Amino acid sequence: MEQIDIEKLPAINVGIFGHIDHGKTTLVKQLTGKWTDTHSEELKRGITIKLGYADLIIRKDGNKYNREKGAPIRYASIIDVPGHEMLMVTMLSGAAITDCAILVIAANEGIKPQTREHLIALQTKKIQNIIVVQNKIDLVTKEQAIKNYQEIREFLKGGIAENAPIIPVSAQQGINIDLIYEQLANVPVPKRDKESKPMFVIARSFDINKPGTNVDDLKGAVLGGTLKKGIIKEGNEIEIKPGLMIKKGNQSEYKTIRTKISSIYKGNYKIKEASPGGSLAFQTELDPSLGQADNLSGNISGLKETLPDITKIITIKFNLFKEVIGMQEKRNVEPIKLGETLLLSINTGITVGSIKRIKDGEMDVTLKIPVVNLKGENVGIARNIQGHWRLVGYGELI
Repeated sequence: MEQIDIEKLPAINVGIFGHIDHGKTTLVKQLTGKWTDTHSEELKRGITIKLGYADLIIRKDGNKYNREKGAPIRYASIIDVPGHEMLMVTMLSGAAITDCAILVIAANEGIKPQTREHLIALQTKKIQNIIVVQNKIDLVTKEQAIKNYQEIREFLKGGIAENAPIIPVSAQQGINIDLIYEQLANVPVPKRDKESKPMFVIARSFDINKPGTNVDDLKGAVLGGTLKKGIIKEGNEIEIKPGLMIKKGNQSEYKTIRTKISSIYKGNYKIKEASPGGSLAFQTELDPSLGQADNLSGNISGLKETLPDITKIITIKFNLFKEVIGMQEKRNVEPIKLGETLLLSINTGITVGSIKRIKDGEMDVTLKIPVVNLKGENVGIARNIQGHWRLVGYGELI
């Protein structure tokens, strides 16, 4: 492998958003050379179900940007986000760890309900850097492509992506991929907080051992996610919250998990010390079964004895949208009611809560699954409408 000090390259997390079948996973394959649909159910159904990860080093060769030759200038972690309406919860988790978003819109289909929903999700998570990819231009005429381009520009008016670049692309044919690299190479890297105590949000967890592995050769559970602040090192002792759910009769309580980081990976690169920016994988000393099937996704990790307490009671300062997002027909968002059950997305975690108090744009919520109470964190708010969780607003913990 080429010798690159990966930690010295500016790093960004790039989320790929958009309606189902608009070509997100094919685009990731073109950008990185890797398929992110690796789960058997995804391969059978042809859709992304879980967050998919791939990474690349963007290079500059003269005036051209690519991933194969030239000077390495930026590391990008790519997060492939589900586009299906039933997987909105996973989409919100992806938005929570994104620095820059690529919104994919197929030229032959145009703006769809989940296109709108994903754009609003990016707003709720306060994503500032957005690139729009007008995909599948090989399937339409030049006139149709121009008409679709104008429709996209109109769709973006007045929102967070009003001034976003729109790049006509054929992911299938590899057309204009270099223009996406160029945009990604020039996205402003957010200011990273390296001084605070580390906080790692867990988006995936794995047991990487193959069936039949000798007990002495077993590797501990792997945690995948993003370091939002601080510095973390190989050998650090960490805690994971809310942690492990333990049933006691009819009651359930959560126990903090403690372990040690045995190794850290940024893509394929093993590193001794990690700072914020890009996706990371921590191999731990945890029993591998604890990491199976994303069992620990949604948790937060930090150095031992440094994370705030978990709580089942939170206060949210909230805003509601005028209309429900993601539905074919227009439907106004009704006011939140006492006793109503809402789904809340906080970082990569999802919980359900009952409303106990509403006053002056604030609500107190009693949660089914506790959260680490991090003041100022963004919250996505969804309501169950006709059997689907629909985005109806956003807020922040206070």
